[in-house]
Amino acid sequence: MKNIKTTIIFLLVFGAGFVTASFITHEYFKNLYEQKRISPFFEEVTSGKNKSIYIISPKNGAEVRNPVRVIFGLKNMGVAPAGKLKKNTGHHHLLVNIDKLPDLKLPLPSNENLIHFGLGQTETEVELKKGINTLQLILGDYMHKPHQPPLISKKIKINVK
Repeated sequence: MKNIKTTIIFLLVFGAGFVTASFITHEYFKNLYEQKRISPFFEEVTSGKNKSIYIISPKNGAEVRNPVRVIFGLKNMGVAPAGKLKKNTGHHHLLVNIDKLPDLKLPLPSNENLIHFGLGQTETEVELKKGINTLQLILGDYMHKPHQPPLISKKIKINVK
């Protein structure tokens, strides 16, 4: 009798998880479809050559101490939180010590080396390893996907003492 109860509970929990995952997956693909449907509008708005993204501080080659304050710069576009569909805007993603850029046709992953600023932040403080570190910015759209063409800053090197 105890095994039957355990099996039934297991099946109920598994079933609930499966149904929940199905709804979440459906919503994800629905959002992707919406993004594809309206993407020509955004490609036209965000593809200008005068737009630029850059790191204001620290400067390339700077010697700094932890925590390192990083200030983001953006010209000719606005900053908006992730999830907010707003014309000519995006939000920052900071790449720390990344040699190879991620796939720029997909939403950017989030980890300790690729930090999302989905609330629309324009600066941060980060703890970096001692020695030489690299920093770079990518602007993402409302779904963390890089604009097309991608807006990517120059990579800078700093020395953490």
